Amino acid sequence: MVQLAPKVLTVDEFVSHYGECDRYELIDGELIEMEPTGPHEQVSALIGRKLNVEIDRQDLSYFIPHRCLIKLLGTETAFRPDLIVLDQTQLINEPLWQQEPVITSANSIKLIAEVVSTNWQNDYARKAEDYALLGVPEYWIVDYLGIGGREYIGKPKQPTVTICTLIGDEYQKQLFQNNDQLISSIFPNLQLTAQKIFTAVQLVSK
Repeated sequence: MVQLAPKVLTVDEFVSHYGECDRYELIDGELIEMEPTGPHEQVSALIGRKLNVEIDRQDLSYFIPHRCLIKLLGTETAFRPDLIVLDQTQLINEPLWQQEPVITSANSIKLIAEVVSTNWQNDYARKAEDYALLGVPEYWIVDYLGIGGREYIGKPKQPTVTICTLIGDEYQKQLFQNNDQLISSIFPNLQLTAQKIFTAVQLVSK
């Protein structure tokens, strides 16, 4: 992710000018350009496909939107998650949804996944804190390159999926590497290993 020249924007200005552009999100009034690589998109797509299969299999009222913003009320921050699972039964309570794909309440959110890029500090620290404060029940940090700090993924560093489960107002974090079976409170019957996610990229690099 590349930070552009500082220009303070309100969330409303951001939504008006950049709401339909997948390249940007807003953090503390600063416009942040997102530059996902091809492998980054492969990982996001694989996770989305696996979760959609589970949603269909259980006939859940969940869906994964193509684009979506999370507006943090009381701040000038609007995150654009790599993947978000929404509960469509809750959207009637979203004040902006009929005009813009913007979410303001954690009641609408079941799960968020961020695929780690070079600016990994945002995913591991800033977003983890803000998603917890918002009340997002489950947050995945998918570090397929193993580039996060050792305080987050251990030593030696290696590709890791961190699943954060909200307990009270804080996340309890569990790390999954190699052939570890992912454990999700939102999708308890999900059959997916960390290695399966990482293989989406490894198959192309061979």
